Amino acid sequence: MVVKPDWLRVKAPQWERVGNVKEVLRDLGLNTVCEEASCPNIGECFNNGTATFLIMGPACTRACPYCDIDFEKKPKPLDPTEPTRLAEAVRRMGLKHVVVTSVNRDDLPDGGAAQFRDCIHAIQSASPGTTIEVLIPDLCGNWQALEIILQAQPDVINHNIETVPRLYKRVRPQGQYGRSLELLKRVREFTPWLYTKSGIMVGLGETDAEVRGVMHDLRQVDCDILTIGQYLQPTQKHLNVADFVRPEQFDAWRQYGESLGFLQVVASPLTRSSYHAEQVQALMKNHPRSIRSLSGDD
Repeated sequence: MVVKPDWLRVKAPQWERVGNVKEVLRDLGLNTVCEEASCPNIGECFNNGTATFLIMGPACTRACPYCDIDFEKKPKPLDPTEPTRLAEAVRRMGLKHVVVTSVNRDDLPDGGAAQFRDCIHAIQSASPGTTIEVLIPDLCGNWQALEIILQAQPDVINHNIETVPRLYKRVRPQGQYGRSLELLKRVREFTPWLYTKSGIMVGLGETDAEVRGVMHDLRQVDCDILTIGQYLQPTQKHLNVADFVRPEQFDAWRQYGESLGFLQVVASPLTRSSYHAEQVQALMKNHPRSIRSLSGDD
């Protein structure tokens, strides 16, 4: 068994602030990936009054062996009140930037795209000054469903590549590396003004060359933002950690990613896909893009 090093120790949270966030979530009957996926940064994020909302869950239709989200329960029908409740939570928490993600809903014809759209519209209506990031599944390659989400005009589309191609069969057996790249490519083609983002986990047995290869592939589809973080085994039933990557290696990947042209690379042992996601607002200010209509007019 690989022993967890000192650089992965997490500071104990201030539970008063955590409790305030949890109270809003419980009152409105909402799920967060912070809790469902056992994120190590839950204390810091809840202390800062932020959370990554998990819609259409908490039961997932896939059984990725690295993920702690429940896949054994049967997914429930979509709740039409969820977008309104989510928007109210964003309003109560006064969020300047919100991240909305979901479980995989392969049981739905559109993979849940319409629910994403309704959540985006509800937040835009309740908190027009809030920037919106959606972390979406691969939708089983349903590109018409992807367009439903894009037409709602969020600010950032995030889709995680998760790992290197060689490890896909073991780490992400129901996913396809090429399909995930295709999704990010189509986002750029359909909405060139939108910021795209992806993330990978390390410590599963990948090599430095393989990580750099993924970074190259993401830049080939013009991905703007990259997150790289250490995989941590949620329970004994999940994939084992192959190794704990040292902080200086994350720094090297960050510098390499910046040299490739990523607008932002967030890389550290505790980095997760939505960790410090609000920093994208500074990126948008420094690298503004004109929003084009979906018809192609300027």
